[in-house]
Amino acid sequence: MAVNVYELVTKRILEQLKQGIIPWRKTWKGSVPVNYVTQKAYRGVNSLLLPQGGEYLTFLQTKQAGGNVRKGEKSQLVVFFKPMEVEDKDTGEKKTIPYLKYSNVFHISQCEGITSKLNPVQADEVTEPMQDAQSIIDDYVNRSGVVLDIVEGSAKAYYQPSLDRIVLPSIKQFTNANDYYSVAFHEASHSTGHLSRLNRISDIASFGSQSYSREELVAEISAAMVMNNIGLEIPATFENSTAYINGWLKRIRGNDKEIVQASSQAQKATDMILGVEDSQ
Repeated sequence: MAVNVYELVTKRILEQLKQGIIPWRKTWKGSVPVNYVTQKAYRGVNSLLLPQGGEYLTFLQTKQAGGNVRKGEKSQLVVFFKPMEVEDKDTGEKKTIPYLKYSNVFHISQCEGITSKLNPVQADEVTEPMQDAQSIIDDYVNRSGVVLDIVEGSAKAYYQPSLDRIVLPSIKQFTNANDYYSVAFHEASHSTGHLSRLNRISDIASFGSQSYSREELVAEISAAMVMNNIGLEIPATFENSTAYINGWLKRIRGNDKEIVQASSQAQKATDMILGVEDSQ
């Protein structure tokens, strides 16, 4: 019987949410999970599935590198798309579609006889996260053409698709700057869905609808990805909120492809905000 990889992924994410863990809100800062052999960062839903930053290897890769996995260590799941040729039942026409597959990987700390390839971060390579955050916002606004309005005293932060406009309260209204930038990147993520960019927001979805829920999940994950990328702590305002966690459980449960697709869209939004090319 073929394994439903979407079900495997969804099960892992739901398990974390049931434990009160928001998988896109990482506890580490400034460190991303990478493949040991290629040194390429894991992207999309894999960045949610892997529990910590650093290098990961498959069992075979560990052996090929001259090491071994410690006895009793538990593997983590990563997924990837492979092209698969299928035949249309009606027309007989053959076409290639992306097929989701998975591998089991181990963190380098679970292995013996493996030397890390990562270079230690030099002191002069460390930048000021707050400065980075503001530079990213400014650069994205300049590149994208989206309108950014900072409204002193505003009680709301939102993106208005019809006017391609982000509205934010003043940074002085927030308890700390991390909260401000988390909100700013959330709304910036929404704006990447404009028809002139990633064309993800086709209409103004009604509150509570399926398309609204998906878009909120995309923006939530994307904002967390950007924050982690620049080493900013993600505000834990809702971390212990049962209603908040149950809301995501409800959205993700019942649709096996939801978290994979939302994570993929969030990665594209993140790339656009950061001004990097899609390297998946």
